[in-house]
Amino acid sequence: MKFELMASMMCANYGNLEKEVRDLENGGIDSFHIDIMDGRYVPNFAMSLNDMAYIASATKKPLDVHLMVEHPNHTVELFINRLRKGDTIYIHPEAEYHPSTTLQKIINAGMTPGIAINPGTSVETVMEMLRIVKKVLVMTVNPGNAGQMYMPYVGKKITKLLALKEDMNFQIYWDGACGADKIREYAPKGVDGFVLGMTLLFGKEKAYGETLADIRKLKF
Repeated sequence: MKFELMASMMCANYGNLEKEVRDLENGGIDSFHIDIMDGRYVPNFAMSLNDMAYIASATKKPLDVHLMVEHPNHTVELFINRLRKGDTIYIHPEAEYHPSTTLQKIINAGMTPGIAINPGTSVETVMEMLRIVKKVLVMTVNPGNAGQMYMPYVGKKITKLLALKEDMNFQIYWDGACGADKIREYAPKGVDGFVLGMTLLFGKEKAYGETLADIRKLKF
């Protein structure tokens, strides 16, 4: 069974970011998930534009950039200009007056367009955007902080999205409180990838490569 594993880099050790990127890459991570927070759309500040640009320069693996910022249309080109063709940029539809305009900028730049859906955001309110994005990042916790508890009702939202993904041609990614039990349950159902943070990957005694290998050996 094929599914992607993405490292949530806001959880990395910033005392030696170069080593973190190298160890994750050598360990078999599929892509690097970059959380950008402005302290306004979410009550926290996280990774910077320069953090993202450094990681882009330090790896050939894809970047998965999650913009938790107000009015991303005003700043999205700053990120586009420091990424590579094919990298992904997610925006939150609630953060923009006309989210489709921002998504079109991402598409025009040769990037992969995505939307992130908060726990309180219904599938019905983003239905038309599902026709133009390639990826949907489902937040299973409230955005803004690592290490939060999983919200079980989000599972029903994932079920709705799974019923739509083939017809509308998008992929589904899980972000938040991702343990082995969630991968074991939702990968067979059709979730395409999982963002790994403090629950499963970072802050553990195991080497990244060992943890990632164990995940890929899960029995379904």
